Amino acid sequence: MDLERPLAPEPYEQLPAVPSFTVSSTDVTDGHAMPDVHSAEGGNLSPQLQWDGFPDSTRSFVVSCFDPDAPTPAGFWHWTVVNLPATTTSLPSGAGRPDSDALPPGAVQLTNDGGTVGYTGAAPPPGDRPHRYVFAVHALDVEALDVQGSTSPTKAAFLALFRTVGRGTLTPTFRR
Repeated sequence: MDLERPLAPEPYEQLPAVPSFTVSSTDVTDGHAMPDVHSAEGGNLSPQLQWDGFPDSTRSFVVSCFDPDAPTPAGFWHWTVVNLPATTTSLPSGAGRPDSDALPPGAVQLTNDGGTVGYTGAAPPPGDRPHRYVFAVHALDVEALDVQGSTSPTKAAFLALFRTVGRGTLTPTFRR
């Protein structure tokens, strides 16, 4: 099957502008290929993430990973964790495992587009162009969004949009 298609836009450039802050990682690098351990075939290990420089008005965070290059009309959500307290400024490698104890009390991991809870690794179609995996940290002006584990990542992103006071992203790539 030929997967030629236009390049999807950067997803957060399509939303209302908010102040940006720094997101970094000891595991992945912006604009560079992710190690296999962060892929579906290599271990489904969510990368370590850390952030700073977010607005003083931040009361909680949402962390997500979105692939805008998935060959679907709506991309693919790989990970969404909501209701991280404002005191949380990093997540260790593997925090996205469904049984992880690395998340603070009250944080909720949602079901990804693969149908599992937590992080699901990169899995672009073999031979497709490199896909971008946008790890975003959204600073919110509320302590918690009204969501449950069954809430879709798209709905969580919609609810967060109206409460976002800042956002930082880190975008590694992956190709099979």
